[in-house]
Amino acid sequence: MTVIYKIVPAALWRDAESNGVFNGSEHDSRDGFIHFSSAAQVAETAAKHFTGQSELLLVHVDTAPLGDRLKWEPSRGGALFPHLYGPLDLAAVVKCEPLPLGPAGHHVLPVLET
Repeated sequence: MTVIYKIVPAALWRDAESNGVFNGSEHDSRDGFIHFSSAAQVAETAAKHFTGQSELLLVHVDTAPLGDRLKWEPSRGGALFPHLYGPLDLAAVVKCEPLPLGPAGHHVLPVLET
């Protein structure tokens, strides 16, 4: 199983759980796809976009059910990032856990599957 990751404000994720589907954040809506990160990219994504933010969750998503709506496209420095074109069905979520803040506003990441 290949797993990708999404950092999500807890309140936004609670809305998704109520609806059974995640349509992305405002940033995702503006870009036309849901941004994800690979295991190797999560720390940089957290530092670049979420430093100092609390009440975040790290959502682990199995790529298999996403099919051809998932595209690996160049982004920061030409690295390929996973982008989902369309909503995320919560059935693809394998785990969701708190992303706590550590010293200096940096998040404490769990060990991630690749």
